[in-house]
Amino acid sequence: MAEYRKATLQDLEQLWNANIAENPDDPRWANWKKEYISLNQTGKGCTFAAVVDSEPVGEGTLLFSPDCSAIAGRADLADGSTVANINALRIRKSCEGQGHISALVRLMEAYAADCGITRLTIGTEAKETRNLAIYLHWGYTDFVAHAVEDGELVLYYAKNL
Repeated sequence: MAEYRKATLQDLEQLWNANIAENPDDPRWANWKKEYISLNQTGKGCTFAAVVDSEPVGEGTLLFSPDCSAIAGRADLADGSTVANINALRIRKSCEGQGHISALVRLMEAYAADCGITRLTIGTEAKETRNLAIYLHWGYTDFVAHAVEDGELVLYYAKNL
């Protein structure tokens, strides 16, 4: 049975520890863990978890503030009031294709709307054509911006709620 919820601190610890274990040679993951837990604690972000058999297997974070490093001051992606960014959508490989990410995004959209957010943005590397097709299918069709991040071209799209 799957559950989709606002992540608890325990969920965050489990998700980030798994991310770090999957990327042992990349110290950025430990830094991101600290940052994302802090974002949840300060209200600048809110992570949601897909939980299967009492174990978190997927995540997505709403970033509200342009102060978040993933946003890097780009108020067109998150402005602290009416625009937020869907960030760090991840699911364990063994759970792909089961609708968990779609369910998380629907939950995130509803939560954002309840918080007064009227526009959500989402980004994907240009080479990730499958993700782009999914985001377009979900209604993220307004092109917002592009940027080169970690050497990759990232395309950002938006959807009005």
